Amino acid sequence: MPTCKTDCVEKPLSKVFGKFGWVIGKYPWPFFIFPLIISAGLGAGFYFLEDRESNGIEDQFTPKNGPAKTERQFVKEYFPQTDEFSSLRLYTDGTYASIIAVRSTNILTEEALQEILDLDRQVRELKTDGQRPFTFSDLCAKMNGSCVSNRILDIMKSSIRDGSPISYPLYKNGTSGPTEFIGSAIGDVSQDSAKNIEKARAIRLFYYLEDSRKTETDVWLKKFIDTFPEDKTPRTISISYFTSISREEEFDTNSKTVIPLFSVTYFLAITVSIVSCLRLDCVRNKVWVATFGVLSAGLAVLSSFGLLLFCGMPFVMTVATAPFLILGVGVDDMFIMISAWQKTKVKDNVEDRMEETYKEAAVSITITTLTNVLAFYIGLMTDFGSVQSFCMYTGTALLFCYFYSITFFGAFMAFNGRREKSNRHFFTCRIVDLPDANNTANACSVGGAYDPTTGTEEDLPMNNFFKNHYGPFITKPWTKVFVVLIYAGYLAGSIYGCFQMQEGIELKNLAPDDSYVASYYDNENAYFTEYGPFVMLVIRNQSFQYWEQSARDSLSVCLKEFESSEMVAKNMIISWLESYELYGNLSGLNLNSENVFMKNVSEFLTKAGFSQDVNITDGKILASRLFIPTVNISSATDEKDMLNFFRETAVGLTCKDLDALVYHPAFIYYDQYAVIVSNTIQNIAVATVVMLVISLLLIPSPLSSLWVTFAIASVIVGVAGFMALWGVNLDSISMINLVICIGFSVDFSAHISYAFVSSNERTANKKAVDAVYNLGYPIVQGAISTIAGVVVLSAAKSYIFRTFFKIMFLVITFGAFHGIVFIPVFLTFFGCCSDSKNAVDDKVQSPQIQSSLKSLQNALPMYANMMHSPKSPKSIQGHPNVSFDPDCP
Repeated sequence: MPTCKTDCVEKPLSKVFGKFGWVIGKYPWPFFIFPLIISAGLGAGFYFLEDRESNGIEDQFTPKNGPAKTERQFVKEYFPQTDEFSSLRLYTDGTYASIIAVRSTNILTEEALQEILDLDRQVRELKTDGQRPFTFSDLCAKMNGSCVSNRILDIMKSSIRDGSPISYPLYKNGTSGPTEFIGSAIGDVSQDSAKNIEKARAIRLFYYLEDSRKTETDVWLKKFIDTFPEDKTPRTISISYFTSISREEEFDTNSKTVIPLFSVTYFLAITVSIVSCLRLDCVRNKVWVATFGVLSAGLAVLSSFGLLLFCGMPFVMTVATAPFLILGVGVDDMFIMISAWQKTKVKDNVEDRMEETYKEAAVSITITTLTNVLAFYIGLMTDFGSVQSFCMYTGTALLFCYFYSITFFGAFMAFNGRREKSNRHFFTCRIVDLPDANNTANACSVGGAYDPTTGTEEDLPMNNFFKNHYGPFITKPWTKVFVVLIYAGYLAGSIYGCFQMQEGIELKNLAPDDSYVASYYDNENAYFTEYGPFVMLVIRNQSFQYWEQSARDSLSVCLKEFESSEMVAKNMIISWLESYELYGNLSGLNLNSENVFMKNVSEFLTKAGFSQDVNITDGKILASRLFIPTVNISSATDEKDMLNFFRETAVGLTCKDLDALVYHPAFIYYDQYAVIVSNTIQNIAVATVVMLVISLLLIPSPLSSLWVTFAIASVIVGVAGFMALWGVNLDSISMINLVICIGFSVDFSAHISYAFVSSNERTANKKAVDAVYNLGYPIVQGAISTIAGVVVLSAAKSYIFRTFFKIMFLVITFGAFHGIVFIPVFLTFFGCCSDSKNAVDDKVQSPQIQSSLKSLQNALPMYANMMHSPKSPKSIQGHPNVSFDPDCP
């Protein structure tokens, strides 16, 4: 007879697990004690937690091999920083403190100026604690031997006291003074027809420190943070503040904000698990089983994290979400094993019941564990350190969770089975009476009921609901049509959401919501987005003939290509070469001559302040740089578009003679846009293929394996689409959750598909009913307990943890919906593994067959009594075509 089953792996594996379950049932103590010893030993690794913490924003949330890091290395090598400080020429963000002062009307007033000057004085007089206190003047970055000042203050003084106009964004002091860019120092500007400022609402001040004295500057910056809390703001202006160490400092506090939520999470998980496993029968009650199931997941986290901390694996703050996930997976496996236990015969020995339990459940949780673990280990392929750390910790924790589920938790199930075997009370362990029709004792002294027809534990009301109501309901033709329509709507909404997705993480989201960092970023976005960063255009072509007019024309064409973009400010490029040409014309120098050009260039660069922009070695220009101003960079999309435009233009035809690169320190963070989509697609694609291979090996039906793969793709599309509609960007944090999505979408669909193809029913509809009867309630239990495990994160003050909750909620909801609605219905469309030739539909059975079956059903009790009677006729006992189960009540 033809069959679609491919059980060459599944069947032998099921037998192996059955034998293993029998051993655990026979000798539970070693399997119970050994995991406790392992956990105690490996848990000591938490001693190294503080040393392993790695929460550097750049290290963990930017691509490890991002192009900007290579570009930065080139800039650092050819344009090293000198003692003459210039914020424009930094190849890093620098070491600084910053204040944004905001006034609701006009900040260019005498009163506001005085308050800002008082702030400036406080900063400059700020002194660190200790035996060797430092002030700002001791640590400040210097130019011409003096601390770099905030020129905007001098400009404000001149304007307010003398009435002189302030041109914007380029300020020129008089007719002969130098032109200065002030667009980044004064914000929300209103101008008159002459382009002079009428009023402004914000001023931004920077206090740069020496990069080379990190220990001292960090102490001063922390003192600055402590000195300027918002409750001490001046009377007429409000201030927000920020430092170069603020992101890391506040990012570190994120993990501390979630610690109180762990106790709430475990309380909810234990409560939900216990309530869902609660039985009115005082013997069959699974309260302690549920409790130890949650404990098993906790031991897995303790062991795995301790092991990796011992091994020196960096611990990133995103890993703090992993225990919530592990708890959900462990509880889900617990429910599957309890469900399988309840299907075994209560009169059998404990070891035999454990054997049947492991045959049924162990393969199922093995499938989901393999898929989950591989999904996370595949996530190690990504370029983001935060994703790699999370995937390593979580994948390893899932392995321990699986190991403890089939050892520690299985051993406790055996202990609990022995208690049930001797009919003891779940709490007092006192032997109680079996239920009897004439027994009127209370529920605390009677227990151990079971179904006399099947010999198994009595079905729970929810199991009966799935069997008698829900299963038949979803297999009706009109219900299937309705389910298909629902799925079409779900898919349409998901695809629409995918097109609305935004990329990249906003840096303020790495700090808690109530952090001073958020206030600073909000003010920065509100008042200082008109003018963006000045991007370096670096000419790397060492053969570039700067003195030739054709070469300068080529550079001019390249610069005009940049200026053609709406993201670049017109006529504001800072070019040493253009200034040198002007200098040459005024001085009567023939700069078209190589000798004249090279003879005078060094002197000019020193006088004009461009000496850091040209690398001259052995009389040859090895590299030089110009600065291109950007405008209207106010969103993640703008940042991505600007980065792509600059890089594409730099390597395009108009700039090919320059061998150019473009760079700004912000590009380190913008690089995530270049790889986030490709990394996500790569991880999902590879993981999906691996999931398909595992499903083909372990689920005895190729078609069902394809449906599991379909469920993965469907849930991923749904989560990606609806997370975008819920305001979650595609970034390194949501990428983590999409990896999780792969594992959980496999969990639910693999469980139900395995139950479908393993069912002994003859028709596809009955297989679907049998599958949801066996696993519908465990899936619901697992979904509810997992959501209960992460729901407290919705109250977290951190974007990272709230994002984790949002995506986990979507993953679990959509995964469970696929598992108990879509997949059972879709499997029936293909009649997978049903034997249509031998399937008998109750509706077409002849009356004679139905009558014969009814007569046989009525006769079975009589035959059973005769078999148990010592005087039963030999002709019946020895009948070759009649067999009876000796364990049948």
